[in-house]
Amino acid sequence: MAFAAPDAVALGGVLGAALDANHRGRLSHFIVDETSPAIALFDRAETCCNTAGDWYGEHAGKWLQAATRAAIRTGDKGLLDHVRHVADHLIALQDSDGYLGNYAPERRFTRPQPVRPESWDGAPAMRTWDIWTHSYLMLGLLELARHTGERSYRDAAARIGDLVWRTLSEGRIAITDLGNHFGLSASVVIDPAAELYAATGEQHYLDLARLVLGQIDREPRNALLARALAGADASEIATGKAYQLLWNLVGIAKLHRATGDDDYFHAVEHLWRNVRDHHLTLGGGPWGGVAHRSREVFNPAGVFSPYGYVETCSTMAWIQLNRELLAITGAAHFAQEIERTAYNDLLGAQAQGGEDWCYYSFPNGRRVHTTYWRCCKSSGAIALEELAPVAYGVTADGAVAVNLLGPSVATLATIAGAVTIEQRTRYPFDGAIDLLVTPEPAEAFAIDIRIPDWAEGATLAVNGVAVADVIAGHYARIARIWQAGDIVALRLPLVPRLHRGIARNVQESLAPGGEPVRQEVLHFDYAAVTLGPLVYATGLIDGFRVEETIRLPETPTQEWLTVIPATGEAPGDTVRVIPQGRAPIDYVPYYRAGGVADGSWRLTWLMLAPEGSS
Repeated sequence: MAFAAPDAVALGGVLGAALDANHRGRLSHFIVDETSPAIALFDRAETCCNTAGDWYGEHAGKWLQAATRAAIRTGDKGLLDHVRHVADHLIALQDSDGYLGNYAPERRFTRPQPVRPESWDGAPAMRTWDIWTHSYLMLGLLELARHTGERSYRDAAARIGDLVWRTLSEGRIAITDLGNHFGLSASVVIDPAAELYAATGEQHYLDLARLVLGQIDREPRNALLARALAGADASEIATGKAYQLLWNLVGIAKLHRATGDDDYFHAVEHLWRNVRDHHLTLGGGPWGGVAHRSREVFNPAGVFSPYGYVETCSTMAWIQLNRELLAITGAAHFAQEIERTAYNDLLGAQAQGGEDWCYYSFPNGRRVHTTYWRCCKSSGAIALEELAPVAYGVTADGAVAVNLLGPSVATLATIAGAVTIEQRTRYPFDGAIDLLVTPEPAEAFAIDIRIPDWAEGATLAVNGVAVADVIAGHYARIARIWQAGDIVALRLPLVPRLHRGIARNVQESLAPGGEPVRQEVLHFDYAAVTLGPLVYATGLIDGFRVEETIRLPETPTQEWLTVIPATGEAPGDTVRVIPQGRAPIDYVPYYRAGGVADGSWRLTWLMLAPEGSS
């Protein structure tokens, strides 16, 4: 599937409001010129003595990437001029060998590291995020080159790629010497290497991506490709660091697109399924960090906790991984995951005004807007800018694909001309979606409309005539001669659903005769609520309690799980749960629970009374 251009799609509704806030807020104010702190880091007066090994230089590349997309999407010439100015300033600082980081000469990735000491995360002897920073710089410069056609930005990215290639191919330095988590923090360079190959067609960038993948595969504690092909859980690869692992998978997916190597695809698809099935919150955010020395690693499969950490950077990488797999396969479940994450854990991490973000979000926990330099503020901005292009696409056989549901207008090329599709709807708060189709000229082609996996009983009709074969979790294809004014009516049943979670521990051992012995020693049941694509949450119980145990009635669900239509300005109905023996509990959409205020509480999961309790 080829996605729409950023300026070919206008998102409305809550996603559109989030994008507008992102544009007016962080992307317009965080960096404006070379005096902005995130760019001043690169001045020679600063880099000459920077031996801290920090990662703060990543913000420059992330901002170049997100601000370029926002400027193109909105037609904001002023913002695009700012992006060009900053990029030109950075290029003027680039060394003749291609180096464009913010490290002192003796701490750069081109210098061999001392022998790596033993540690839990395989960190280099000397702290470094130099390759990481350069990876984002390459992606940002390539994004600007792609949308402006100005070769100077591509050439600057290529000079970085050439320096990385020379450094690693000479054999004195390996990628696992340059990043913690047993190399995962440096092997992310696979992604920009694959992008450089796509932009230039030069073989050594493809060789660079393969070289890096081979080096991490030879690291016993990492072995990403081999372990993925063998069926490993995501938590078992290196340290299980979610953000880094997912970004590596984005690069490997691009490597598959460049080479056609099925091993790359199978490895990525296995870990995608593993993460989806075992390592996502109900709201689609990669979570972990429970009882671990790092808050940002996947827990083993089977672990459940309502207090798991969702790093916004990991949310961004998860959306990008689904973008790549959707492009490769055109399969509906990848678009489904993007939508689930976008409407819940991504929106739930953004603050009003678009300036601030949560570094961590929790299914159950307090909302905390993070500090100035934190990585997640820039990652959240990128993640939002991923949404407009992937909302629509064109498949390999020429069908127009509607991937994300919600108010929007898109114009896409067809064989004979173009078609504009407008979604008129209050989705995700209402299941009625009318798609106004305006081809120019009238033309025969197919439209693929994604039916959410939760929407059993969904219906489609074109100009009042029902469409057959509408299956939840798949695209519904409508092939016909389209005329201006045709209307496709999609109706999705929004019914509140109860979800169960189990936190349990089973003690395992062998008896003297070798017989296995298993005993469950811990078991807590939890319940949560969704309505359509939205996860729901409540605030502090009775205004002060962060936990509550409830007993669900044995009567039919519709008697105690009900929807109360919205009456105020806040969008979205209320879902009311009426437990046995206590006052009702009202839930609102997770993303806005607590009024999006810093310090507010959101509780998604409530504990259920133990079986057999009176």
